[in-house]
Amino acid sequence: MELIGRFNEKKLLQEIVGHDKPAFIAVYGRRRVGKTYLIKEYFKNNFTFYTTGLANRNTNSQLINFGLALNQSFNNDFETPKNWLEAFYLLKNQLEKKKSKRVIFLDELPWFDTKKSEFISGLEWFWNSWASSQENLKLIVCGSSASWMLNKLIANRGGLHNRVTHRMKIEPFTLYETELFLESKNIKLDRYQIANLYMVMGGIPYYLEQINKGLSATQNIEKICFDKDGLLRSEFNYVFSSLFTNADVHEKIIRSIFELGARATREEILKQMNIASSGEISKKIKELEESGFVKSYVPFGANKAKKIYAISDYYTLFYLKFIENSKNSSWQNKSNNPEVISWSGLAFEQLCWDHTKSIKKALGIEGVYSETTIWNKKGTTENKGTQIDLIIDRKDRIINLFEIKYSINQYEITKSYDEVLRNKLASFTAFTKTRKTVFLTMITTFGLVKNKYSGSIITNEIDLNQLFLE
Repeated sequence: MELIGRFNEKKLLQEIVGHDKPAFIAVYGRRRVGKTYLIKEYFKNNFTFYTTGLANRNTNSQLINFGLALNQSFNNDFETPKNWLEAFYLLKNQLEKKKSKRVIFLDELPWFDTKKSEFISGLEWFWNSWASSQENLKLIVCGSSASWMLNKLIANRGGLHNRVTHRMKIEPFTLYETELFLESKNIKLDRYQIANLYMVMGGIPYYLEQINKGLSATQNIEKICFDKDGLLRSEFNYVFSSLFTNADVHEKIIRSIFELGARATREEILKQMNIASSGEISKKIKELEESGFVKSYVPFGANKAKKIYAISDYYTLFYLKFIENSKNSSWQNKSNNPEVISWSGLAFEQLCWDHTKSIKKALGIEGVYSETTIWNKKGTTENKGTQIDLIIDRKDRIINLFEIKYSINQYEITKSYDEVLRNKLASFTAFTKTRKTVFLTMITTFGLVKNKYSGSIITNEIDLNQLFLE
């Protein structure tokens, strides 16, 4: 299959391969995002040496595995290396015999690093004593365990400190890339259907692989998420354990955020978990961020202490909301369920957040520096609170306030809703005391019903099609 999307990643790999300097490339990202597929497809499996770590195996098994890969790659009959220093010494000796460009790919690197194995010492010796001075040598290492890749490798404070020359975080597909992916499989769905699938599983290629041709989004969700043998019925049980050390804490953090409405401050998370503040919790929240399960933002005009953490992984949110405690009732019969309507609005907000690049392109401001955030004003006994779903604060002294509405038809702004919007705009301007010009922008699935209110206070209008911009 053709390598879909990944335009920036392919460009970076082309630049790295195009020069003679040695390169140490760390590739990471959440489980199932397509890291290995990207590297294998780009290099057409043409590696000087390739091996992958074994899940949940001891040091001896990892060394046997590495030795077998050496024998296969170099047509030798090595005995199993006694330790990692010897393993990398054998690899170095074989690579020295190669005069052409050498590409080494070590996949699932964290799995090699078993307890007391001194794997990092062996890798450190290999790179520092020899590989880092070799022209035309590219060492690519890959791993799904974000905590290991970040803490043990990229932020290493020992002999590998600042040795990684390029770091490549593989993100989920955008809507644009998802559409290309489905087209490559000859799956013909309109953009509303694609968006509904995205709101359940995000742009995770492995999940998208499960989509069946000839079925609607609703039918696919039923089959993939709720059928007894559906992949996403049980996927959650493996997600955190495969990514993190002491994964139960990461899962508790996610569940706490979910119980707090899928968005919470650090203080609220600690209170929900009934634990004291610690650097260890901050570290685990950061790992969840780096792995794509959580996103953080500082509300407009607030200080960093008010940072909000939100569940950003679509599947995780959908699993906790619907799959985990699902009964036998059909998903196809739940479209008008209040819980589904509430989730749809929240997931569509997240989808817009994840496609701010497309939104900026639609507004013609992609070249303007901006910051993305939200704003909310807590209510009192006299007045209701106010929240702005998405804000783009621009350096050209314009602020775009976004009102995001998910619906199955064109959205109609009524007289009463027009008044709500006016009050929001007035409240934001008065409370923040901003001196910038404020534009109110509507994002909807199918656009607005044209009436006397649709152009009254709304400055810009964006629909689902514009979220598919490249």
